[in-house]
Order: sequence, then C-alpha cells, then structure tokens
Amino acid sequence: MKIDPEKCTGFEACIPYCTVGAIHLEKEKGISVIDPDECVECGVCYRANVCPTDAIERVELKFPRSLRGAFSDPLTVHKDTGIPGRGTEEMKTNEVTGRIRRGHAGVAMELGRPGVGTRFRDVDILAQAVAKVGVTFEPKNPVTFLMMDKETGKLREDILNEKVLSAIIEVDVEMNKLETLLRVIKETAPKLDTVFSLDLICKVGPQGEIETLPIAQKAGFTPRPNTKNNLGFGRPLAKEE
Repeated sequence: MKIDPEKCTGFEACIPYCTVGAIHLEKEKGISVIDPDECVECGVCYRANVCPTDAIERVELKFPRSLRGAFSDPLTVHKDTGIPGRGTEEMKTNEVTGRIRRGHAGVAMELGRPGVGTRFRDVDILAQAVAKVGVTFEPKNPVTFLMMDKETGKLREDILNEKVLSAIIEVDVEMNKLETLLRVIKETAPKLDTVFSLDLICKVGPQGEIETLPIAQKAGFTPRPNTKNNLGFGRPLAKEE
C-alpha cells in the first residue's frame, strides 16, 4: 500500500484503520505516510474508503513482499492452499478430512494475533523449537509451504524479515508428547517479539471428556472455556484408523 503525496491533504481519516499502526502524519509536509517496513499489506485502509481524495493506492507486490498480502488480507487467495487468508481447515472439516485422530492432538500457534503482527523470523524461532519435540507439521498449512526443512521447521532465509498480520504454525502431535510440547512453547515464548494465540484440538471422548484440557493445565496453562466445535455434519465421513 502507498499514499500518493500529491493527492494526500493530511486529513488523517485513514490512520485509525491501520491494523498495525503503520500510518502516521508527517507534520512538516502535512501528509499521511505509510511505513513500508511496518505495513502488512492487509488492505484495510484502502477498503475503508475514507480518504476524501482517494490518495491510498494498492501497489503490485513481488515475492517475498507478496507474502504480506497473502497472510494479512482475508480477500487474497493463498496460491498454495487455494483458500483466502492465512488459515487452514484444521478441525472445521475434520469429520471429512480425518486430520485430527484419536490419540493425537492438533496444536495451532497463531503468531501476531490479536492486532500486533509478526515477522517470519519469530515464526521460524517457534517452528524450530516445536520441531524438536517430534511433531508433524500440517502439509496443507501455508506456513509449512515456506519451510526449507519440514523435519527441523526451518523457514526460508529470504522471508524472515517480512511482517504479516498473523501466521499460524499447525502441527499434529501424539497425545503422550503434548505436555512436553506445551512446555517447550512456554519456554520459547519470551524469545519472541510478538504475541500468539495457542489452540488445542482433540476428538471428544465418549463421555464428553476433552483429553487435552488436563494436560494443558498440568503444563501451566489456563485454557479459556469457550471452544470451537465440529458437529460432524459433513459427508463422506473420514474412516477411523
């Protein structure tokens, strides 16, 4: 994104719409400016349509900067996943995909959310840390496509300084390794220059028990009571292993 300095009148209507605070007013020139290093190319300032002189413009993005739009703009279809935005189906279609199995947990770490943003350098640090536990990175997750080595979780060097609104590391782990994984995540968190949300996914037991809950509590986490639930309406159903 950029603001045309010839059109901008310094009206400042765009500033509150920036998701990461990358727009500021240059008082000497009397115009608003987008910091290209901080901008995540989410397009919110453009779509808000609040500029009275239409000074906000989209620019053509080339790799690796194009990753900013792919991970930050919910209207941009990710070329590797074929769906808009940074996410994947995870448990939302699990009755059909069978992605989450009994005896396993799905773990998602969404860096940069809410409203802070993250650079892939932090994603790289956390991905390499959790890889040592013996997890399997979800192959259809957009972050996984950026890994040089899916065994170590190492990301491409040429993308590490790119900033996005958020990025999700998604892994499958055996339930008996979950506590170790959660402790590694907790130990790695202070090394990150951002925030992240942590999601735990599992199949519900026959009596409604959630196997990941006591494990998370034992590892020192306080899970929120609100959950996302898959009701199993999709067809055809995935076969249980």
